[in-house]
Amino acid sequence: MKSSSKSNNIQKYDLIVIGSGAGLEVAHAAAQSGLKVAIVEKSKMGGTCLNRGCIPSKLLIHSADIVETIKTAHLFGIHVEKYSIDFQKIVQRVNNLVDSDSSDIRNSFDNSENPKLFTSECKFVAEKTLLIGNEKICSNKILIAAGTRPFIPQIKGLETTNYLISDQALRLDKQPKILTIIGGGFIAAELGHYFGSLGTVVNIIQKRKSLIPNEDEEISKKFTEIFSTKYNVYLECTAELVIKKGNKFVVLAKSSDSNKTLEIESDQLLIATGRVPNSDTLDLPRTGVDVDENGFIKVDKTLATSVEGIFALGDIIGRYQFRHSANLEAQYAFYNIFNQKKKIQVDYSAMPHAIFSSPQVAGVGYTEQDLKKTNKKGYDKSIYRYIDTAMGKAIEEREGFVKFLVSKENRKILGCHIIGSQASILIHEVLVAMKSGDGIIDNISKTVHIHPALSEVISRGAVRI
Repeated sequence: MKSSSKSNNIQKYDLIVIGSGAGLEVAHAAAQSGLKVAIVEKSKMGGTCLNRGCIPSKLLIHSADIVETIKTAHLFGIHVEKYSIDFQKIVQRVNNLVDSDSSDIRNSFDNSENPKLFTSECKFVAEKTLLIGNEKICSNKILIAAGTRPFIPQIKGLETTNYLISDQALRLDKQPKILTIIGGGFIAAELGHYFGSLGTVVNIIQKRKSLIPNEDEEISKKFTEIFSTKYNVYLECTAELVIKKGNKFVVLAKSSDSNKTLEIESDQLLIATGRVPNSDTLDLPRTGVDVDENGFIKVDKTLATSVEGIFALGDIIGRYQFRHSANLEAQYAFYNIFNQKKKIQVDYSAMPHAIFSSPQVAGVGYTEQDLKKTNKKGYDKSIYRYIDTAMGKAIEEREGFVKFLVSKENRKILGCHIIGSQASILIHEVLVAMKSGDGIIDNISKTVHIHPALSEVISRGAVRI
């Protein structure tokens, strides 16, 4: 009787979803199919993208983009004599929009028993069994979509200072006069643009030889050149010590070139050195789910983990850490969870990304450095500058360009990389060409493009191959 009573205390579900980002779509679809579903979310509803990532950052960055337009208005014969920044209003506008959306999602669960929302932290205590507060729940089918969090490097003195991570930087209500960013990836690029365009002096300390080093090498080089004219960029520098002097942060960083130690002072310090998976908070060994050496959950091509019936998607699996990728995975996860004998592999082909900085960057497919290492049959390359199109001249886009990488063997588009105005929009023509039909470059070059639209930079780049 004791054993039976203990078993009865565990609530059983047809599906448990951990995380309310892209996993929320799977939960709702399952509930609408008549299954009993539980959702576990310890933080705000909507996941990282809505609350701490792509949505608030792009809303804030739009204000920065407007300021850049004002600053360059003189190039077009327009002189703006005076403008001011209401930093608190900028941030409050974004917070209100994001918090309202998140609250709306949360409120939709107030009278819902299916899906059932659990709002405490959870961890596995047995196979396919979770402890949430004082409650235990279990299911034969579980989807882990618990995301990632900022990685904090081991820098002497850092742990005793009130540094910022990206979550806090997006909600900072007082504009820093001087901001130091440790890290040189896409978060540093976007937040550097946001604060810098609004008037903050920005220092960027980057270990690598260039900023956004995971991009195509020519894109990364050009981006670094442009950013270095706007901000104080310290390349091949390693932060070794952080000291707080009153209200000031002092970072001591060693340059690998000269072996000199730089002393960089600011009134705010932002750590933007990547992200780590939240897998370590779930006590996964209790349910047998394997992770790799970096803590990302190991999944096969169908998103199945090492335990039958447990699947994972999104940032926590470490494949493509984009919300649009997680949304794609959610579609496959829903099908595979309930069709385990005929699972299908996720099609990641033509998976794009963009960096909403200034300049914008967008890319899809292989970089040239990838192809140099792996492509034995060869590739052709084409670069076309914005300024060599009519619209490029109209908008004074002198630095931007489009780069195509195309197979010599069959003319398939292997990669496309863009730096410049509206890169995040322009890339979509290439995505359709890669995803549809035979995926060859001729599908772009033979298409009539409107003259003088900015998209001519894509067509002319394609024609050159």
